[in-house]
Amino acid sequence: MRTFLFFSFLILWSGITVLGQSFNKEIATEGTTPLLIGKINNEALSQNSYASWYVENFQNYHPNTVVVDSFKETLSQYTITAFMGTWCGDSKREVPHFYKILEAAQFPLDRLTVVAVHNEQDNYKQSPGGEEEGLNIHRVPTFIFYKDGKEVNRIVESPVASLEEDIAAIVQNGYVPKYRTVHLVHQLISEMASEDVEEKILELLPQLKETTGSPYELTTYSNVLFFAGKTWESTVVARINTKLYPAEASVFMGLANKLYFLSKFQEALEVYHQALLLDPENENLRSTIAHVTQKVQE
Repeated sequence: MRTFLFFSFLILWSGITVLGQSFNKEIATEGTTPLLIGKINNEALSQNSYASWYVENFQNYHPNTVVVDSFKETLSQYTITAFMGTWCGDSKREVPHFYKILEAAQFPLDRLTVVAVHNEQDNYKQSPGGEEEGLNIHRVPTFIFYKDGKEVNRIVESPVASLEEDIAAIVQNGYVPKYRTVHLVHQLISEMASEDVEEKILELLPQLKETTGSPYELTTYSNVLFFAGKTWESTVVARINTKLYPAEASVFMGLANKLYFLSKFQEALEVYHQALLLDPENENLRSTIAHVTQKVQE
């Protein structure tokens, strides 16, 4: 029994050690800038190369105390999960500001979870622990506000007005976040049967045209889905983007690239040709078409 307890203790201790090592984890490959990855805190952000942007942006930011005072008491009823990238310019700006606002609001940091995500292609905007799964993290930073265990709202990439004003609007239930098109398309993909979703999204094109700010909104979302292994969903979103922006060669190239990687060479070739009609001087695109034509003929 004593031996069993001893080995049980060793197993438990090794598990705790692994968990401890995964917090504030830094990764680096040869020739690349080190990144924090997974669950992190402001202590890690205040050290090493991260301090060069975190400390300065934290110290130099002066929150609007009048606005902060308006939500100071109420905010403590929420929990917040923030997704960021230590490689991301928007994260480098907004995350230190966010911490400064939370300090001014005397928000307990044990109610804040910060997750740093990858920027490499195979794990694009993903974390080792999979904390982003099912949460539609297509841009960083993303600050998600929860109350009673349910998401109330989120600030995506950058504030609509200012971080303080956006938080106040969330607490007052009057906030409309950026990237509404992505939110709506994500909801439909999550909730509807696959055979119906593309048709339903096409029905909503007039509405989506009003809420979509640029072709890059759905391009980024499509890429995140693709690298997460949701290839069918990714190609649906990319195809919808060509309907929203029929004069943009880049959105056709984005769809064609995904079809190519899925070995749908004939369909990819047709879409590449559509892109070339919009961008006839693109020599790289011509070379790509020649390569894909060979694939189709093999």
